[in-house]
Amino acid sequence: MPAYLRLSTDELGRRADEAGERLTSCRLCPRGCGVNRREGELGFCRTGDKPVVSSWGPHFGEERPLVGRGGSGTVFFTNCNLGCLFCQNYTISHLGEGAETSIEMLSTIMTGLQARGCHNINLVTPTHQVPMILEALRLATEGGLRIPLVYNTGGYESVETLRILDGIVDIYMPDFKFSDPEMSKRYSAAPDYPEVAKEAIKEMHRQVGDLVINEEGIAERGLLVRHLVMPEGIAGTEEVVRFIAEEISPHTYINIMDQYHPCYRAFDHPPLNRRITPEEYRDAVQAAIRAGLKRIDGVTC
Repeated sequence: MPAYLRLSTDELGRRADEAGERLTSCRLCPRGCGVNRREGELGFCRTGDKPVVSSWGPHFGEERPLVGRGGSGTVFFTNCNLGCLFCQNYTISHLGEGAETSIEMLSTIMTGLQARGCHNINLVTPTHQVPMILEALRLATEGGLRIPLVYNTGGYESVETLRILDGIVDIYMPDFKFSDPEMSKRYSAAPDYPEVAKEAIKEMHRQVGDLVINEEGIAERGLLVRHLVMPEGIAGTEEVVRFIAEEISPHTYINIMDQYHPCYRAFDHPPLNRRITPEEYRDAVQAAIRAGLKRIDGVTC
Protein backbone atom coordinates (compact mmCIF):
# COMPACT_ATOMS: atom_id res chain seq x y z
CA MET A 1 0.00 0.00 0.00
CA PRO A 2 1.44 3.41 -0.95
CA ALA A 3 2.22 5.62 2.04
CA TYR A 4 -0.32 8.31 1.15
CA LEU A 5 -3.20 5.82 1.36
CA ARG A 6 -2.50 5.46 5.08
CA LEU A 7 -3.47 9.11 5.49
CA SER A 8 -7.02 10.40 5.44
CA THR A 9 -8.09 12.80 2.71
CA ASP A 10 -8.47 15.39 5.48
CA GLU A 11 -4.83 14.92 6.44
CA LEU A 12 -3.73 15.17 2.82
CA GLY A 13 -5.73 18.38 2.58
CA ARG A 14 -4.09 19.71 5.74
CA ARG A 15 -0.63 18.98 4.32
CA ALA A 16 -1.56 20.71 1.06
CA ASP A 17 -2.73 23.75 3.03
CA GLU A 18 0.48 23.77 5.06
CA ALA A 19 2.57 23.71 1.89
CA GLY A 20 0.31 26.32 0.29
CA GLU A 21 0.89 28.73 3.16
CA ARG A 22 4.53 28.86 2.07
CA LEU A 23 3.50 30.41 -1.26
CA THR A 24 2.47 33.74 0.26
CA SER A 25 6.08 34.51 1.14
CA CYS A 26 7.64 31.68 -0.79
CA ARG A 27 10.00 29.47 1.14
CA LEU A 28 9.25 26.13 -0.47
CA CYS A 29 12.89 25.66 -1.45
CA PRO A 30 16.24 26.79 0.01
CA ARG A 31 16.26 29.98 -2.08
CA GLY A 32 13.53 31.45 0.14
CA CYS A 33 12.63 34.09 -2.43
CA GLY A 34 9.89 35.52 -0.20
CA VAL A 35 7.60 36.47 -3.09
CA ASN A 36 3.82 36.18 -2.84
CA ARG A 37 3.04 33.62 -5.51
CA ARG A 38 -0.66 33.76 -4.61
CA GLU A 39 -0.64 37.36 -5.86
CA GLY A 40 1.24 36.65 -9.07
CA GLU A 41 4.74 37.52 -7.86
CA LEU A 42 7.45 35.30 -9.33
CA GLY A 43 10.69 34.18 -7.76
CA PHE A 44 13.64 32.19 -9.09
CA CYS A 45 11.40 29.36 -10.36
CA ARG A 46 9.15 31.76 -12.33
CA THR A 47 6.04 29.84 -11.25
CA GLY A 48 2.81 31.06 -9.70
CA ASP A 49 0.29 29.04 -7.70
CA LYS A 50 -1.14 26.83 -10.46
CA PRO A 51 0.34 23.56 -11.75
CA VAL A 52 2.52 24.01 -14.84
CA VAL A 53 3.18 20.78 -16.71
CA SER A 54 5.31 20.09 -19.77
CA SER A 55 4.36 16.49 -20.58
CA TRP A 56 3.41 13.15 -19.10
CA GLY A 57 3.32 9.48 -20.04
CA PRO A 58 4.84 6.05 -19.39
CA HIS A 59 8.63 6.39 -19.33
CA PHE A 60 10.89 3.43 -20.10
CA GLY A 61 14.23 5.23 -19.76
CA GLU A 62 14.31 5.38 -15.96
CA GLU A 63 16.06 2.95 -13.62
CA ARG A 64 14.95 -0.68 -13.93
CA PRO A 65 13.19 -0.85 -10.55
CA LEU A 66 10.97 2.05 -11.60
CA VAL A 67 10.25 0.94 -15.16
CA GLY A 68 9.30 -2.75 -14.86
CA ARG A 69 6.99 -3.78 -17.69
CA GLY A 70 4.48 -0.94 -17.55
CA GLY A 71 6.87 2.00 -17.35
CA SER A 72 7.22 4.80 -14.86
CA GLY A 73 4.29 7.22 -14.95
CA THR A 74 6.29 10.37 -15.48
CA VAL A 75 4.96 13.92 -15.08
CA PHE A 76 7.43 16.63 -16.16
CA PHE A 77 6.81 19.89 -14.30
CA THR A 78 7.84 23.13 -15.99
CA ASN A 79 10.56 25.41 -14.56
CA CYS A 80 13.02 24.61 -11.77
CA ASN A 81 14.57 25.98 -8.58
CA LEU A 82 18.09 25.30 -9.88
CA GLY A 83 19.96 27.16 -12.60
CA CYS A 84 22.06 24.40 -14.15
CA LEU A 85 23.58 25.83 -17.31
CA PHE A 86 24.12 22.28 -18.62
CA CYS A 87 20.55 21.06 -18.01
CA GLN A 88 19.60 18.23 -20.34
CA ASN A 89 15.92 19.20 -20.03
CA TYR A 90 16.63 22.90 -20.53
CA THR A 91 13.64 23.51 -22.80
CA ILE A 92 11.45 22.64 -19.79
CA SER A 93 13.55 23.96 -16.90
CA HIS A 94 14.91 27.17 -18.47
CA LEU A 95 12.75 27.96 -21.47
CA GLY A 96 9.44 27.20 -19.76
CA GLU A 97 8.12 24.61 -22.18
CA GLY A 98 4.71 23.58 -20.90
CA ALA A 99 1.34 25.01 -19.94
CA GLU A 100 -0.51 26.03 -16.82
CA THR A 101 -3.23 23.56 -15.92
CA SER A 102 -5.73 22.89 -13.14
CA ILE A 103 -5.52 20.83 -9.99
CA GLU A 104 -8.30 18.66 -11.38
CA MET A 105 -6.39 18.01 -14.60
CA LEU A 106 -3.22 17.11 -12.71
CA SER A 107 -5.25 14.64 -10.65
CA THR A 108 -6.65 13.13 -13.85
CA ILE A 109 -3.12 12.82 -15.27
CA MET A 110 -2.11 10.76 -12.24
CA THR A 111 -5.06 8.38 -12.36
CA GLY A 112 -4.72 8.14 -16.14
CA LEU A 113 -1.10 6.99 -15.87
CA GLN A 114 -2.19 4.31 -13.42
CA ALA A 115 -4.89 3.20 -15.85
CA ARG A 116 -2.22 2.82 -18.54
CA GLY A 117 -0.38 0.27 -16.39
CA CYS A 118 2.42 2.43 -14.96
CA HIS A 119 4.04 1.16 -11.77
CA ASN A 120 4.35 4.57 -10.09
CA ILE A 121 3.70 8.29 -10.44
CA ASN A 122 7.08 9.89 -11.13
CA LEU A 123 7.02 13.62 -10.33
CA VAL A 124 9.94 15.23 -12.18
CA THR A 125 11.17 18.57 -10.76
CA PRO A 126 8.33 18.86 -8.23
CA THR A 127 9.99 21.09 -5.61
CA HIS A 128 8.45 24.41 -6.56
CA GLN A 129 5.00 22.88 -7.17
CA VAL A 130 4.54 20.82 -4.00
CA PRO A 131 1.31 22.51 -2.81
CA MET A 132 -0.40 21.98 -6.14
CA ILE A 133 0.81 18.36 -6.32
CA LEU A 134 -0.58 17.62 -2.87
CA GLU A 135 -3.95 19.11 -3.76
CA ALA A 136 -4.06 16.98 -6.90
CA LEU A 137 -2.97 13.89 -4.98
CA ARG A 138 -5.87 14.28 -2.56
CA LEU A 139 -8.31 14.28 -5.48
CA ALA A 140 -6.48 11.41 -7.17
CA THR A 141 -6.75 9.20 -4.09
CA GLU A 142 -10.49 9.81 -4.07
CA GLY A 143 -10.41 8.77 -7.73
CA GLY A 144 -8.68 5.45 -6.95
CA LEU A 145 -4.96 6.20 -7.19
CA ARG A 146 -3.04 3.41 -5.48
CA ILE A 147 0.50 3.24 -6.91
CA PRO A 148 3.70 4.60 -5.31
CA LEU A 149 4.67 8.25 -5.54
CA VAL A 150 8.20 9.05 -6.75
CA TYR A 151 9.71 12.44 -5.86
CA ASN A 152 12.27 12.98 -8.66
CA THR A 153 14.31 16.04 -7.73
CA GLY A 154 17.54 17.90 -8.39
CA GLY A 155 18.36 17.58 -4.70
CA TYR A 156 18.03 21.28 -3.80
CA GLU A 157 15.35 20.83 -1.14
CA SER A 158 14.16 22.50 2.03
CA VAL A 159 14.07 20.02 4.91
CA GLU A 160 10.98 21.85 6.22
CA THR A 161 9.14 21.18 2.95
CA LEU A 162 10.30 17.57 2.93
CA ARG A 163 8.81 17.10 6.39
CA ILE A 164 5.41 18.06 4.99
CA LEU A 165 5.86 15.13 2.59
CA ASP A 166 6.70 12.63 5.35
CA GLY A 167 4.28 9.73 5.04
CA ILE A 168 3.21 10.80 1.55
CA VAL A 169 6.18 10.11 -0.74
CA ASP A 170 7.09 6.45 -1.22
CA ILE A 171 10.29 6.78 -3.25
CA TYR A 172 12.67 9.71 -3.11
CA MET A 173 14.94 10.02 -6.15
CA PRO A 174 17.27 12.99 -5.69
CA ASP A 175 20.24 13.96 -7.77
CA PHE A 176 23.43 14.64 -5.87
CA LYS A 177 25.03 16.91 -8.44
CA PHE A 178 28.05 18.51 -6.77
CA SER A 179 30.17 18.18 -3.65
CA ASP A 180 32.11 21.43 -4.23
CA PRO A 181 30.25 24.70 -3.53
CA GLU A 182 32.39 26.57 -6.04
CA MET A 183 31.26 24.22 -8.81
CA SER A 184 27.59 24.41 -7.79
CA LYS A 185 27.81 28.20 -7.67
CA ARG A 186 29.45 28.41 -11.08
CA TYR A 187 27.28 25.90 -12.91
CA SER A 188 23.94 25.83 -11.03
CA ALA A 189 23.68 29.25 -9.34
CA ALA A 190 23.51 27.56 -5.92
CA PRO A 191 26.67 27.89 -3.80
CA ASP A 192 24.97 26.17 -0.86
CA TYR A 193 23.93 23.15 -2.94
CA PRO A 194 26.34 20.55 -1.44
CA GLU A 195 25.32 21.12 2.17
CA VAL A 196 21.65 21.56 1.32
CA ALA A 197 21.62 18.32 -0.69
CA LYS A 198 23.33 16.42 2.11
CA GLU A 199 20.75 17.50 4.68
CA ALA A 200 17.90 16.82 2.26
CA ILE A 201 19.12 13.31 1.44
CA LYS A 202 19.50 12.55 5.15
CA GLU A 203 15.88 13.58 5.71
CA MET A 204 14.68 11.56 2.72
CA HIS A 205 16.44 8.45 4.01
CA ARG A 206 15.05 9.02 7.50
CA GLN A 207 11.56 8.97 6.03
CA VAL A 208 11.76 6.01 3.64
CA GLY A 209 15.00 4.08 4.29
CA ASP A 210 16.90 2.02 1.74
CA LEU A 211 15.17 1.10 -1.51
CA VAL A 212 12.82 -1.88 -1.20
CA ILE A 213 12.32 -3.88 -4.40
CA ASN A 214 9.62 -6.55 -4.59
CA GLU A 215 9.86 -10.05 -6.04
CA GLU A 216 8.88 -8.71 -9.45
CA GLY A 217 11.82 -6.30 -9.46
CA ILE A 218 9.67 -3.19 -8.89
CA ALA A 219 10.61 -0.52 -6.35
CA GLU A 220 8.00 -0.03 -3.66
CA ARG A 221 9.61 2.35 -1.17
CA GLY A 222 12.93 3.92 -0.29
CA LEU A 223 15.75 6.14 -1.49
CA LEU A 224 17.34 6.03 -4.95
CA VAL A 225 20.18 8.52 -5.56
CA ARG A 226 21.37 9.69 -8.96
CA HIS A 227 24.82 11.11 -9.64
CA LEU A 228 25.78 12.42 -13.08
CA VAL A 229 29.47 12.02 -13.87
CA MET A 230 30.85 15.22 -15.38
CA PRO A 231 34.07 16.08 -17.23
CA GLU A 232 37.29 16.50 -15.23
CA GLY A 233 35.73 15.65 -11.90
CA ILE A 234 33.51 18.76 -11.75
CA ALA A 235 30.82 16.84 -9.87
CA GLY A 236 33.19 15.80 -7.06
CA THR A 237 32.20 12.17 -7.31
CA GLU A 238 34.55 10.82 -4.65
CA GLU A 239 33.05 13.00 -1.92
CA VAL A 240 29.50 12.30 -3.15
CA VAL A 241 29.90 8.52 -2.90
CA ARG A 242 31.81 8.76 0.40
CA PHE A 243 28.99 10.77 1.95
CA ILE A 244 26.32 8.36 0.72
CA ALA A 245 28.18 5.26 1.89
CA GLU A 246 29.24 6.62 5.28
CA GLU A 247 26.48 9.05 6.25
CA ILE A 248 23.41 7.58 4.55
CA SER A 249 23.83 3.83 4.01
CA PRO A 250 26.20 1.51 2.11
CA HIS A 251 23.01 -0.17 0.84
CA THR A 252 21.76 3.00 -0.84
CA TYR A 253 20.64 2.26 -4.39
CA ILE A 254 22.65 4.65 -6.58
CA ASN A 255 22.75 5.28 -10.30
CA ILE A 256 26.17 6.52 -11.44
CA MET A 257 25.10 8.05 -14.74
CA ASP A 258 27.26 8.24 -17.86
CA GLN A 259 24.94 10.19 -20.18
CA TYR A 260 26.36 13.68 -19.69
CA HIS A 261 26.48 15.61 -22.94
CA PRO A 262 26.74 19.35 -23.58
CA CYS A 263 23.40 21.18 -23.62
CA TYR A 264 22.08 24.69 -23.31
CA ARG A 265 24.95 27.01 -22.23
CA ALA A 266 27.48 24.25 -21.49
CA PHE A 267 29.18 24.80 -24.84
CA ASP A 268 30.44 28.16 -23.56
CA HIS A 269 31.95 26.68 -20.38
CA PRO A 270 34.82 24.26 -21.00
CA PRO A 271 35.28 21.48 -19.98
CA LEU A 272 31.48 21.13 -19.93
CA ASN A 273 31.60 21.46 -23.71
CA ARG A 274 32.49 17.79 -24.16
CA ARG A 275 31.14 14.38 -23.20
CA ILE A 276 32.82 12.36 -20.48
CA THR A 277 35.35 9.72 -21.43
CA PRO A 278 34.98 5.98 -20.71
CA GLU A 279 37.87 6.35 -18.26
CA GLU A 280 36.10 9.12 -16.35
CA TYR A 281 33.03 6.94 -15.99
CA ARG A 282 35.00 3.86 -14.90
CA ASP A 283 36.84 5.97 -12.32
CA ALA A 284 33.51 7.17 -10.90
CA VAL A 285 32.13 3.63 -10.59
CA GLN A 286 35.34 2.44 -8.97
CA ALA A 287 35.16 5.31 -6.50
CA ALA A 288 31.66 4.19 -5.50
CA ILE A 289 32.82 0.60 -5.04
CA ARG A 290 35.84 1.70 -2.98
CA ALA A 291 33.55 3.82 -0.81
CA GLY A 292 31.61 0.65 0.04
CA LEU A 293 28.39 1.16 -1.90
CA LYS A 294 26.71 -2.19 -2.53
CA ARG A 295 23.85 -1.34 -4.90
CA ILE A 296 25.05 0.46 -8.01
CA ASP A 297 22.56 0.44 -10.88
CA GLY A 298 23.79 -1.82 -13.65
CA VAL A 299 26.95 -2.86 -11.77
CA THR A 300 27.64 -6.14 -10.00
CA CYS A 301 29.56 -5.27 -6.84
